[in-house]
Amino acid sequence: MEQINNPGSEPRLTFLQRLFSSFLRAFFSLLYHQLAWTYDWIASIVSLGDWDLWTKSVLPYMDGPRILEIGFGPGHLHLSLHQKGISVFGIDESLQMLNITRRRINHAGYTPGLVRGIASILPFSDGSFNQVVMTFPAEFIFNQQTMTEIYRVLVKGGTAIILPLAWITGHSPFQRAAAWLNHITGEAPDWDERYLEPLKRFGFTVGYEMIHFTGSKVLLIQLIKQPAN
Repeated sequence: MEQINNPGSEPRLTFLQRLFSSFLRAFFSLLYHQLAWTYDWIASIVSLGDWDLWTKSVLPYMDGPRILEIGFGPGHLHLSLHQKGISVFGIDESLQMLNITRRRINHAGYTPGLVRGIASILPFSDGSFNQVVMTFPAEFIFNQQTMTEIYRVLVKGGTAIILPLAWITGHSPFQRAAAWLNHITGEAPDWDERYLEPLKRFGFTVGYEMIHFTGSKVLLIQLIKQPAN
C-alpha cells in the first residue's frame, strides 16, 4: 500500500519504525513476486478479512466500456469487471501475478487481456480507455511519468479511479492493534486533502470520498481528464 507523507514536512520516524518500514518493503516485494501464491491469505489477515471488500468497493464506479487495470495483482477485481460485461485489460510488473490472474480469468471462461509491464510505460495508444483503475498501488501512484501515461491513454472526459488507502476503525482489541500497526508503519496515515495537490498538476480534475464499512473505511480518489478547450 502506498505510504503518503505529511504534506509540507518529513515524517519523524524512530529507528525501530524505519527498520520495520524497510522490512515491510522487502516483505511486500516478496509477497508480490516469489510469494505471490500467499498474497490472498496475507491480505486477508492484515485487513482482518476486509481486503476483498475494500478492493471491490470501486465496482459501482466502473462502467467502462473499456477499462485498464494497473497492478491487477491476483485478479479478483479483474474477474469482477469481466463479469460485469466490461471490456477490461490489465498490466502488472509481476510475472507471478500475471500467471495467477491469467489462470483465474481463463478458468472463468473469459479471454484475458493481460500484459506484463510497468505503469510509467503503458503499451497502449492515446485515448484507448474510458477508465483506468488502481487499487492499493505502490509508490508509482505519484510518479510524474506514470500520471502522464494515465492521462495519455484516457479518452477526453475519461476517469481514473484510485483506491490508495484503508483504515481499520473498529474498536475490538484486534482492530485497535491492527489500526495502530498500520498507522505507525505509515500504511494508514492521518488524512489531509493536501495529499491530492500533486495530482492536480497533471491536468486532472480531482475529487475524493471516504467509503465506510463496519469496522473500516477506504479512500477513493477520482481523476477526470477534462476535454481540451
